[in-house]
Order: sequence, then structure tokens, then C-alpha cells
Amino acid sequence: MAEGEERIELKFRIYDGTDIAHETYPASTTTVGTLKQKLIAEWPQGKTVIPKSVNDVKLIHAGKVLENTLTLADSKITFGDIPGAIIMHVVVQPPIAKKKTEKKKKENMQKTSSCSCTIL
Repeated sequence: MAEGEERIELKFRIYDGTDIAHETYPASTTTVGTLKQKLIAEWPQGKTVIPKSVNDVKLIHAGKVLENTLTLADSKITFGDIPGAIIMHVVVQPPIAKKKTEKKKKENMQKTSSCSCTIL
């Protein structure tokens, strides 16, 4: 780590209000993808929803979903004058849920695209 590098104190809040991975991170070298890997490794045991890969996890800060390839500095994580850690929200959305949604969309499209002519 370079001397004088800006560090950001973060903690991550999961769906049930539990905070995990409370640490300070270097802003210019820590990517969102790296944070997601850390969260998966430190995920609390016994939760009903457990992410299996980085793609299952979304980090939200200031109403924006953060991109895996960006660093904290590139993502414009702001901390202002408020003391304490910045809280990021963690959303887990496994790919299985996406597949079910896609299947429902296909079924709805088939229903709406059918012809309903009546011959008298």
C-alpha cells in the first residue's frame, strides 16, 4: 500500500440487517469484484440466502449498483464529513431466479401473441 493512500471505512448490510466485512479498504486499488469475493468468503453461516459467486451479489451505494471492474475511487464512493463507516447494501440474486423470470416472460409473450379469432 502506498503511503498516504486514501482509505475508506466500509461495512456491508445484508438482507436481514446484519453487517459484515467491516474494515478500511484502499480506495484506488480495491475493486468492487474484490469486495464481493471477500463478502462471499465471510458470509455468515445459517442464512437462508447464500451467494455462490460474484455474479450473485450486487453492491448498492447511494442508490447505484456498483460495477465489478471499477475501483472504489472510480465508483465515486463518498464519505463527506460524517464520522464512521459507509454502509453499502448487499443484494443476493442467484441466476436461478433470473431463469424463472425469463421463463415467465416467454409464457406471457406466448399468451399475448396468440390469435383469438371467432368464426361464426
